[in-house]
Amino acid sequence: MAASTSSTETRPKLIVFDLDYTLWPFWVDTHVTPPFRKSSSGKIVDARGATISCYKEVPKVLKKLNEDGYTLGVASRTSEIQGANQLIKLFGWSKYFKYKEIYPGSKTAHFARFKKQLEVPYSDMLFFDDESRNIRDLKEVGVTSILVKDGVDAKVVEMGIREYRNEHSA
Repeated sequence: MAASTSSTETRPKLIVFDLDYTLWPFWVDTHVTPPFRKSSSGKIVDARGATISCYKEVPKVLKKLNEDGYTLGVASRTSEIQGANQLIKLFGWSKYFKYKEIYPGSKTAHFARFKKQLEVPYSDMLFFDDESRNIRDLKEVGVTSILVKDGVDAKVVEMGIREYRNEHSA
């Protein structure tokens, strides 16, 4: 069996996730009611008391990517900027996301800011989103982009990293 080449394998310099229907199963600007808080039982709830949850594997996936040394970011076109940031904090994800672009507009604008902040080309980025138009727009500028159908899980992320490596192999 060959030795692991994980330390020498091509890795994205930034992995970015959309929020709505990618990390959690709702639109933060229409399906839930901010402000959000933790209830006495420790659950995250909205202003109406409805329980808010993310996709099941997301906390484990973000923790693993962080432990593996990946730099993570989020890009969301939501108009509910404060609510999205509040949920990221309540879910305990602030420690994982070094870069956040959360505001209405295009994903290409979000990624232009990532490119400028990190001083890396689009080709060094990997992106996960549930909307085909965002995937198409970012593939056009050179970002490896993965369409997420039923929320982020370990399998989707592994497939995305594999696709990134395939696109960058000699």
